Amino acid sequence: MTCTAATELRSDLPMPPPTGRIDEARAEQLRAANINPRTGLATDYLNHFNEAIMLLEMVPDMPECAEDFLTWTPLSYAEHFWASNFKARDLAIEAYECADPKVRANFDHLTATMTSILTAVGKAMREAQQDRTRATLAEQATAWVKPLVALAGGIINGNAEVDVEAVMSN
Repeated sequence: MTCTAATELRSDLPMPPPTGRIDEARAEQLRAANINPRTGLATDYLNHFNEAIMLLEMVPDMPECAEDFLTWTPLSYAEHFWASNFKARDLAIEAYECADPKVRANFDHLTATMTSILTAVGKAMREAQQDRTRATLAEQATAWVKPLVALAGGIINGNAEVDVEAVMSN
């Protein structure tokens, strides 16, 4: 499988390293699918986290929304696209697999951090007895995850280095 042609994805085959610049036809194909040709990443994956944020933002005013948030489940990049109606999902997964390893590692670290926060908040909300406690957890999680989603968007668009620890310390 090459990173310049759409082919059937097989997890048992190693991915070749990125080959540097891609041809203009391939770049246009990626752009048309809302995949950044420089990074090989699609902002559509951030909808997975934005959904959780939206639900968390409702919890302080509508405590029953905590139950809706608790149905949110972590999905990897590929899992998100396989479960979505994204018309170019195979292309999105292939482009991600062919992305520069450093870019993908930064992106994966960031999305793993967001997933960890959201999973921990879900666990704490399940154990919380008071609506006010759930609201506080929701507000704190939102304050942590929103800036991380913005950083992930920067990585997708090819203009951000990630220092998760610096963001989390603010």
